[in-house]
Amino acid sequence: MTVISADHLQKKYGSNFALDDFSMRIDAKRIVGLIGPNGAGKTTLLRAIMGLNHVEGRLSVLGLDPYTQRHLLMRSASYIADVGTLPRWIKVCELLDFVDGVHPSFNKQQATATLNTTNIKLDARVKTLSKGMVTQLHLALVSSIDAELLVLDEPTLGLDIIYRQEFYDRVLGDFHEHKRSIIISTHEVREIEHILTDVIFIAKGKNILSIATDEIATRFHQLSVSEADLSRAQAFKPISQRTAWQGHELIFQDADPEKLQTLGNLSTPNLAELFIACMGDVR
Repeated sequence: MTVISADHLQKKYGSNFALDDFSMRIDAKRIVGLIGPNGAGKTTLLRAIMGLNHVEGRLSVLGLDPYTQRHLLMRSASYIADVGTLPRWIKVCELLDFVDGVHPSFNKQQATATLNTTNIKLDARVKTLSKGMVTQLHLALVSSIDAELLVLDEPTLGLDIIYRQEFYDRVLGDFHEHKRSIIISTHEVREIEHILTDVIFIAKGKNILSIATDEIATRFHQLSVSEADLSRAQAFKPISQRTAWQGHELIFQDADPEKLQTLGNLSTPNLAELFIACMGDVR
């Protein structure tokens, strides 16, 4: 089942393209990393998916037009933006009561149970919580809504490494428990690499690469070669090349690994290395 279908999306702010002929498909029950540098168009795309801004092209989310049918979409989708929007004056217990009263798919008991595993007190006001705690609270709320789709836009921005790890551990646990579809937007590739089933690289509003993470090892290869073998390796047309302490490192797409390994040490690039390689001159 396709959860999100986007065809030739376009969005301009003034003379600049935030989305430029952007197309993608996201299937159900996947954790997709939307990875790109600052200003790549990630937030514009996610806001369009959640029906918060209009874009040219064709966009379907859970079978709905997110912009004209947002009231229906919100029954089945949850969103954490890069800027927290929880009212600072409210108590946690009051916030739980409020969401319980306005959202028919909210499970207050589940949210309370999740919060009981944290240091967040139910009688605490949001303004007394640290940034990490507010993020935990936000995730507890949205993950307790019976939603098919969870969208996270730079959710750990500004958090320390401990809170970031705890946050993504909870996201992964929620995925395994509820089998919902999750999209995570970030420019911090390494911290989410271990939980992703798919990645989409975006730069200057363009879809640079869409691939399942388990396909990376068969399609992309990183070769470490000495100066003496560099010209022979370059004949296989790498998509990137850089100088390393042990010689040169080249990354290839859809090249013959048996031929490459005769030239040096062959390995699979990690997501950060692949992202930098695919960006090329797009940046």
